[in-house]
Amino acid sequence: MNRQELLSRTKQYAIANARLVLSIPVNMVNRNYCDQLARSASSTGANYRAACRAKSKADFINKLKIVEEELDETMFFLELLVELNPELKEKITPIYKEGNELLSIIVSSINTLRAK
Repeated sequence: MNRQELLSRTKQYAIANARLVLSIPVNMVNRNYCDQLARSASSTGANYRAACRAKSKADFINKLKIVEEELDETMFFLELLVELNPELKEKITPIYKEGNELLSIIVSSINTLRAK
């Protein structure tokens, strides 16, 4: 996967999460978790874009670590939303799977860069 494809995937991931947030019933708990979900999902793409502009290998790795953290946080809020809204599991599962795939790609990239 090249840089442009990953830029596109992280952007589409943020959009998918935003659309999910718009479809979730509003209540006090869902609202708080959806706010966090929207932030972390969009931060994934924003921080990957920042990583692409890194000034050094160490800076690139550091910025990818932030992407890793944001993806993990996004997945956590998706898990909470499924627990509290089991009727949404079918809608959330493909988004969760994409997050897991992106997380695997990012972790693999970090490990490869560290090995060099």
